[in-house]
Amino acid sequence: MPVVNRIAEFSGDMTRWRQHLHGIPELGQDCHDTAAFVTARLREFGVDEIHEGFAKTGIVALIRGQGDGPTIGLRADMDALPIAEATGLDYASARPGKMHACGHDGHTTMLLGAARYLAETRNFTGRVALIFQPAEETGGGAEVMVDQGVLDRFDISQVYALHNAPGYAPGEFLTTPGPIMAAVDEFRVHIKGVGGHGAMPHATRDPVVAAVAIAQAFQTIVSRNAYALDNLVVSVTQIHAGTTDNVIPDTAFLNGTVRSFDLEVQRMVRNRMREIVQGHAMSFGVEVELDYLQGYPPTINDADSAAFAAEVAREISGPARVSDDSPRRMGAEDFAYMLKARPGAYLFLGQGEGAGLHHPEYNFNDEVAPVGASFFARLVERAQPLAAG
Repeated sequence: MPVVNRIAEFSGDMTRWRQHLHGIPELGQDCHDTAAFVTARLREFGVDEIHEGFAKTGIVALIRGQGDGPTIGLRADMDALPIAEATGLDYASARPGKMHACGHDGHTTMLLGAARYLAETRNFTGRVALIFQPAEETGGGAEVMVDQGVLDRFDISQVYALHNAPGYAPGEFLTTPGPIMAAVDEFRVHIKGVGGHGAMPHATRDPVVAAVAIAQAFQTIVSRNAYALDNLVVSVTQIHAGTTDNVIPDTAFLNGTVRSFDLEVQRMVRNRMREIVQGHAMSFGVEVELDYLQGYPPTINDADSAAFAAEVAREISGPARVSDDSPRRMGAEDFAYMLKARPGAYLFLGQGEGAGLHHPEYNFNDEVAPVGASFFARLVERAQPLAAG
């Protein structure tokens, strides 16, 4: 079964929705204009209930099927990134320094397309809960919505989400049972020494040398403390110190990210970082403070849900264009909080060649929006089918 015919019929509308959203990017929980646009479309479609104000601008819309049954949740993220757009498109961001560089405008559009179809046809039992979530990039909007009781309040039994994937063929689906995306942590190292003249380093306690040594030692955590088959990334991404060539500064600063899948590995990294900074503080005669900030947990697919989602994807795109054992990725995703609370699955949808995610020249491929909408629609119809007869 290819793209659902009815969804293909209004694909032009979906393109217009997406390109409108692309022009009005918003950050974090402040997705007011995006939420207003989504709410207006949902009212046009005739959904049964619209609940607003979750995580400030999040929305949950309910569509009732024919007969009693469970409630399945479908989620799309709405927020953009603090990036200056460089696409040159006639519908490019009208808001300087903000752009949809991760395709959340496309994700929102795909869920709107599914909503329109499901509200028209209602070929399922129970209910579908359409979750439009702000603050995926920063702020953990999914965690906020879970903490606000969204899954419990609407009795959502399982949840699913899609993310576009540049570099893969348009319409190709990728997922896997178990971990699919990593946990993300941040570390900050503040070093206080004694500055002085660059010609007299013996009279100082140089924080620059300590910073370089700590950065190098952090790299041994992956190579010497982690099992080689454990997926782990430790990246120092910032070093700041000094202002001129002949002055040794008083302070230095390190910052970076840790990506992992296993709680024991995560704990090991945190402990080793503490040991390393304590040892280097003594070695270089400086004061060192480590802030280790635990972020999004790993995104872990329920095995049965991932297998079921892959079956639905094969209906839409064909068996050759669906991978159900895709390698896990070191990026992070706050849908992890919903998957901690309910069974479900997260999938990637190929969108063809072009600039990668979070790039100022990125643009969502409108041709794949009907594919994603069809997947969501068939997922509901397959998960909660009408009785034969």
